[in-house]
Amino acid sequence: MLLSKSKLCGAAITAAVCITTQFASISTVTAAEQANAVPLKYDFQYRSDKEQARDKYRHPKETLSFFEVNPTDTVVEIWPGGGWYTQVLATALKNQGHYVAAHWPKDSKVNFFKVHRAKFDQKFTANVQRYGEFSVSNFEPPMNPNMAPEETADVVLTFRNVHNWMGKNLEADVFAAAYRALRPGGIFGVVEHRANAGTSRLEMIKSGYVTEEFVRQQAIKAGFTFVGSSEINANAKDTKDYPSGVWTLPPTLRLKSIDKDKYLAIGESDRMTLKFRKPL
Repeated sequence: MLLSKSKLCGAAITAAVCITTQFASISTVTAAEQANAVPLKYDFQYRSDKEQARDKYRHPKETLSFFEVNPTDTVVEIWPGGGWYTQVLATALKNQGHYVAAHWPKDSKVNFFKVHRAKFDQKFTANVQRYGEFSVSNFEPPMNPNMAPEETADVVLTFRNVHNWMGKNLEADVFAAAYRALRPGGIFGVVEHRANAGTSRLEMIKSGYVTEEFVRQQAIKAGFTFVGSSEINANAKDTKDYPSGVWTLPPTLRLKSIDKDKYLAIGESDRMTLKFRKPL
């Protein structure tokens, strides 16, 4: 239940325990319920025109289909930021499934994290009727190492975050946490800005573009098996050689008015879309 831990738990009980209790009561779906589940339905009426304009680069329906998201699933999204995908996933899962935002802690020592978590809370807590009741866990390794209780998730997803983890040397911790959270047979889906093969680690961190090989290696080290890739989110116009890295392109447009039309014509970044599975 979205940000309602204080109602479920006494002040002396930690958030992690409260979240575990929530999962124990909501994440179990019977075979009969799965069999009777209606197809995944999307409700985009509350998404702004600006948010929906990004669909042509992010292809949410096609991407979630590739990641095998079903309406009865418990789906964890790692570091959802401002909630672009939260609006897609929470509404699609609210009737039969469950969405979990593994977000930055409200008391994070990183001011950027703290500010954006507060904005996320403000946007979604006031709209339970719109987005349904979903869970928010505190996830910021190594202080908050678990995104969800072990083996409670059917799908774990992350969108354009691997470079952020690399900048803090957290990628191994995050991939391991995703593995712990997933049930055997569960799917780990990764969308990330795609670097050219052979790009160094330092350049990946600096540019925001990550090689497919690096992501695959991290997933395999964590115990996952590689299932397949998709070119759903590819962009052949992206030359990946900009003054401010991937942030030169929309939606960030870090150079502001400088060559703005050029970068708008390129569009959002070229992205890998990789699917992994936790072995049975």
